[in-house]
Amino acid sequence: MRMRKRPNLQPRMEKCASVLVEVPEENKGKWKTVYGFEHMELELGCGKGRFTADTAANQPGTLLVALEKVADAMIIAMERICERGLANVRFIRGDAARLQEMFEPGEVSRIYINFCDPWPKSRDAKHRLTAPAFLRMYCDLLPVGGEIHFKTDNLPLFNWSVEQFKEEVWELHEVANDLHVNGICGVVTDYEAKFHEEGIPINRLVARRVEGTKGCNAGELERMRNAALTDARGYNA
Repeated sequence: MRMRKRPNLQPRMEKCASVLVEVPEENKGKWKTVYGFEHMELELGCGKGRFTADTAANQPGTLLVALEKVADAMIIAMERICERGLANVRFIRGDAARLQEMFEPGEVSRIYINFCDPWPKSRDAKHRLTAPAFLRMYCDLLPVGGEIHFKTDNLPLFNWSVEQFKEEVWELHEVANDLHVNGICGVVTDYEAKFHEEGIPINRLVARRVEGTKGCNAGELERMRNAALTDARGYNA
């Protein structure tokens, strides 16, 4: 679904300039030093920022860096952070494919991936944020013991992702196909709250980097074939 254009976007962005990092590459290797935190986590695709704000509020001693490509969504998240006076969040407008330009190896302790685009067609599988090339990049950004927290309403994407995590030698924990079956569990996104109200199950896992997890130096990736998904509504893609 196309994001509605936000009125007065530029002046609204300027009002929230204190939480936006215009040139994130300049902070590479020194994020925690620059902002005065011992730990840093990364959220890929923060959307309107409900999860961002609540996670940051729960962890005031951790720097949370939220990445989002769509400014019309990110401005809502930025305004949420500013209105709540949360000092431990910074935003990047950018693409996850460029993470290695922004962060040093081992600099991030946890990565959140919530309700990412499933890219259902086989030819587009490489764009999924849980595709092998991305998982290897995350491996390099995380220390041993660092984690990826992944949630999606799309069961085919989740099942496909589980297989990718296993192939890339991540240690899986807390794998669930109906996270909120006994009531809301943990911090939720705007999409997640809506899906829960509609009775759509939420899939979640925690993937932990171990000594054998494959990084970008693990050799050439095989070309993905027959990677089409059936989306959460049952239509073949």
